[in-house]
Amino acid sequence: MNEKFFDLKKEKQDRMINAALKIFSIGGYKHASTDDIVSEAGISKGLLFHYFGSKLGLYSFLYDYSVRFMKLEITGGVSSTEQDYFEIRRAMEYAKMQVLKNYPYMQQFLDRCRFEDVSEALMAIERQKNVLTDIQAVLKNQSNRSLFKDGVDYEKLDQMLTYTVDGLMDARFQDASFQPELLYNETCAYFDMMKKLTYR
Repeated sequence: MNEKFFDLKKEKQDRMINAALKIFSIGGYKHASTDDIVSEAGISKGLLFHYFGSKLGLYSFLYDYSVRFMKLEITGGVSSTEQDYFEIRRAMEYAKMQVLKNYPYMQQFLDRCRFEDVSEALMAIERQKNVLTDIQAVLKNQSNRSLFKDGVDYEKLDQMLTYTVDGLMDARFQDASFQPELLYNETCAYFDMMKKLTYR
């Protein structure tokens, strides 16, 4: 991590992080412009390169920061004794909502990184590419599958809910109605509906 950057005031750190998250999540690595990032952040390009060296340096820092931040919130938000699959998912979404209050584009950025096709960007994130999905899988696997009705395909249900959560977030960003609390409540409504349909 970049120690010089963390000497800045938190407000300035977050302004720069949020600007970069937004631009990278919209355009991907290839189309993200450092001119757009500094304009969004209200800083000089010289300052950006002083702390990160290059566009790739910024991208690599941002990915590492996002994975660490999201990992900390998610692992701290789910009880190790919780066995209800839907409560685990709800706790994970609540943790994510807390992150998005400070960094609205962080999840969008992480999602965009999964489909990155520029080789230098891929190499920069390769080491941590599966960290969050692996952690989420471990947390979901502590659930008691015997609570599901016979015939429920857990893997397909889990994938369906992931698609639903991702789709809801994309839709809220597209229509400019994104608010973390509202998205969380909407997501939980789907969890509640599916719990009634799939639990004994």
